[in-house]
Amino acid sequence: MKNLVKHIESRIPLTREEINLIEKHFLVEEIEAQTNLLEAGKTERYIYFLSSGIVRGYQNINGKLIIEHLVDEQNFFTSIGSFMNETPSPDYFETVTDCKLLKISKPDLDLLRNYSTKWNTIIESITNEHLNCKMERVRDFQTLSAKERYLKFIKEAPNLALNVSIENIASFLGMEPQSLSRIRKQITF
Repeated sequence: MKNLVKHIESRIPLTREEINLIEKHFLVEEIEAQTNLLEAGKTERYIYFLSSGIVRGYQNINGKLIIEHLVDEQNFFTSIGSFMNETPSPDYFETVTDCKLLKISKPDLDLLRNYSTKWNTIIESITNEHLNCKMERVRDFQTLSAKERYLKFIKEAPNLALNVSIENIASFLGMEPQSLSRIRKQITF
């Protein structure tokens, strides 16, 4: 819970009462590796904060898994459209490693939002951060070579680079595993 409070307080100061509400409404779960958190076609019921571990988010397109999210600790994640609109998700989310998660349901989040306008500011800040990351990722696909995307990935996400399979990293970076293997052989550290 301390990680979550610290993460939120990095955006906006919290009172003791607001921290108590966080502790009351966020549920803590410890999940084993390779556990499905969400399957496509089901409605996302939670926003998660990943206190420790790694999670991947993907879509299954014609039998091919397309990794869209590699989530490292100290980050929020969810199938946002499904969560907000209470509609079936196109996404799967699965733990890559053992994970410690904190999650909040939509009704509990709505309670927090009704309690204080700070929550709208927090949600807007997190949403904008993730939107900016998605826009940067699209820009990277348009302007960087596969090698440049990989070098940027290992610089910005060294924990993911060390703990996620080459197949998942390759898919996330928009290349085949064989291409990523060739790139890795070219790089000397």
